[in-house]
Amino acid sequence: MKAIVNTKYGSPEVLQLKEVPKPAPKDNEVLIKIHATTVNRTDCGFRKPEYPVIIRLVNGLIKPKKTILGSELAGKIEAIGKDVKTFKPDDRVFGLSTSNFGAHAEYICLPETASIAIMPANTSYNEAAAVCDGLNLAITYIRKIDFTNERKILINGASGSIGTACVQLARYYGAEITAVCNTRTIELLKLLGADEVIDYTKEDFTKNGKQYDVVMDAIGKSSFFRCKKILKPGGVYFSTDLGFLAQNVFLALFTPIFSILPGGK
Repeated sequence: MKAIVNTKYGSPEVLQLKEVPKPAPKDNEVLIKIHATTVNRTDCGFRKPEYPVIIRLVNGLIKPKKTILGSELAGKIEAIGKDVKTFKPDDRVFGLSTSNFGAHAEYICLPETASIAIMPANTSYNEAAAVCDGLNLAITYIRKIDFTNERKILINGASGSIGTACVQLARYYGAEITAVCNTRTIELLKLLGADEVIDYTKEDFTKNGKQYDVVMDAIGKSSFFRCKKILKPGGVYFSTDLGFLAQNVFLALFTPIFSILPGGK
């Protein structure tokens, strides 16, 4: 089968179209013929390490261990292992291969229990592949929000794959949404359900004098310390990025500890 392969880190020029062996499904796996995939930020971040220390520790110090990238996919099941019960040949499926990548190829084998599901009947392969990563990440954050009390939400990076999913899900749950985007996508965000849209090329959303129950940075271009002043008392800050010097990792670890100390907030 054909696949896009990178045997070294670097710019897009390291990617090569090659013939590689077609995988065969194990007893608990399905073989999917891929009809559509994407190139997302994670793919780019592993091809040319966005966080060099972390990614090289995970994926190889000198050269990548995972040589076929691609995490989002949509396609048709061609064969199944003998123990598979959930899927059958010719099922149209979509989903993610986040741990091992491999979607930038004609075929991929995934466990029956992987993050895959039957595609909606009215959805094309291109449409299905495009929603997997952003929607999956968005629902992870949205489920953490108590919409009975935390109704006023600001979403930074609202026009990206994660942001657009957050806007639509927050609208579904009845939130009052302020979306931050560029001039070109203002009308899109209004169409998706944003109550207010801030054009970051013209206005700094951290200086608009308003406060929110939840600030969600869906693009990783802000920080907790910049956004702290626009959070209501007890407000929550989410980020899809590690932040400067991986600060969000440490904030997530230590905030619960500080909050239970005398005077903690």
